Amino acid sequence: MTNGVFRFPNPVNEKVARTVAALVVVLTVVILVWPSPWLLAGLALGFWLRVLFGPRVSPFAVLASRVIAPRLGAPRLVPGPPKRFAQGIGAALSTAALVAFLLGATTAATVLVLMITAAAFLESAFAICLGCLIFGRLQRIGVIPVSVCEACNDIRLRRVEGPATVTR
Repeated sequence: MTNGVFRFPNPVNEKVARTVAALVVVLTVVILVWPSPWLLAGLALGFWLRVLFGPRVSPFAVLASRVIAPRLGAPRLVPGPPKRFAQGIGAALSTAALVAFLLGATTAATVLVLMITAAAFLESAFAICLGCLIFGRLQRIGVIPVSVCEACNDIRLRRVEGPATVTR
């Protein structure tokens, strides 16, 4: 999957991830103020596009990677697999919020959108990726094999400044 259509970059630019998260915060706040199945569908679609195709086709990721993040200075590279896992959680929560909304469970949909908003805010404002933390815990207990992200287990490979790549 890493060389085909469904590839996800490794490493990823943390500045792009944080910018996408900020855009997600803006969208989720709009959804909380003006609930709409179309906005929820757009939120879910964005997460699914990032999970399946990486940042190449998601409108938020394209805007972040091509326009906003380059203006924020040199890339700050971090491992990709935990970020993809986090996008997967966002895809699951946003899809569940859309389904709940369509079924009339607006309170459940609101709670799910609030969860996404909180997680995206922590990522965008403080570089705290809850999905990445969950990924790390699952790796430590053996649910996710170490081979999925060697950089996650080797402190020397966790952050790479500049254009270098995370490899062994």
